[in-house]
Amino acid sequence: MFGLEMGFGFLTWQRLIMLAIGGVFVYLGIAKKWEPLLLVPIGFGIMLVNIPLGYDVMGFQMPDGTYLDYLPPTWPQLIEQGGRPIGFLARIFQYGFGWELLPLFMFIGIGAMTDFSPLIARPIYFLLGAAAQLGVYAAFFIALGLGELGLGFGLPEACSIGIIGGADGPTTVYLTTKLAPWLLGATAIAAYTYMAMVPLIQPPIIKALTTKEERKIYMAPTLRQVSKAEQIIFPIMVVIIVGLLLPAALPIIGCFMLGNLLRVSGVTDRLGLTMSGAFIDIATVFLGVCVGAYVAAPAFLLPEPLTVFGLGILAFAFATMGGVLFAKLMNLFLRPKINPMIGAAGVSAVPMAARVAQRLGQEANPRNFLLMHAMGPNAAGVMGTVAAAGVFLSLVG
Repeated sequence: MFGLEMGFGFLTWQRLIMLAIGGVFVYLGIAKKWEPLLLVPIGFGIMLVNIPLGYDVMGFQMPDGTYLDYLPPTWPQLIEQGGRPIGFLARIFQYGFGWELLPLFMFIGIGAMTDFSPLIARPIYFLLGAAAQLGVYAAFFIALGLGELGLGFGLPEACSIGIIGGADGPTTVYLTTKLAPWLLGATAIAAYTYMAMVPLIQPPIIKALTTKEERKIYMAPTLRQVSKAEQIIFPIMVVIIVGLLLPAALPIIGCFMLGNLLRVSGVTDRLGLTMSGAFIDIATVFLGVCVGAYVAAPAFLLPEPLTVFGLGILAFAFATMGGVLFAKLMNLFLRPKINPMIGAAGVSAVPMAARVAQRLGQEANPRNFLLMHAMGPNAAGVMGTVAAAGVFLSLVG
């Protein structure tokens, strides 16, 4: 009776592993300060869902009266079969992700936090953001190849895996929810984990691809002053152009640019501050905990999700390589030259990738202040990843 009433009797080695992984996420967020706003909620969610008999957390009831204490990877099919979420996180998950609201809420907040001035001041940085999408397409084709070898990845799964290379958590969550929700735990955990590890992943790759002299290249710390009119016109024009080219990306880019317009319009300061403060904080908590709560041992410790996690590191590596190598190519034609390390900031992990370029630039040349320059490719990378998501949605749709 004791074992039936309490969870100890239902603990398995798989659940113990996932509880430990959740603890590691919380530790990294608190002790190492690696993206604590993301890793702490995600890690706590992982621990919640892997405690047996937690029906009131992520419980799911089927029409025949049976209960599951975790949200299965096939939740859309179970909803169609008449199942209903009964746990409090399961309900948030069903409406926040099933209706695709939480990722879009995140984009409004991210837009309100993003300064596009460095990109507007030097539009050539759009090219670096586009080059960094190499990671998206490299992971996409690798996943398709593994699917051909029998791993179970079709076109929707390959798209969801590829988008990890954009280093953009909300885009990864949004696209996976629409195309391959059974992989949501794996893709989201991979995207957010590697985003937090950008300061560890990128420096060795950057140093391997650049010479010491290239890393010393000095760039003036200031860019031209961007007018208020330019800042207002930019989000409007981006929505129109991207919406016409890739209508499937309109929900993401629309929310992103709405948040930015609230920031720069000059008449919606209160809304902009709310979107970039309390609003995105609330969305982050729910998104993080729900993503973590999707990573239940029975659904995660399988070959496909673990392979996804492994492909994520390759996607980040290729993205960094694409940005740096394209910056080196641009230097064949540009005068004065740009520091190729800012190409690595084309990975849309804002602002971690830009900070990596700044730190390495200072190490190589104490006079260098690359942050404002790196923020240009960083912002362009976000839009590049959104565009890639639009391509994938159009391709599969």
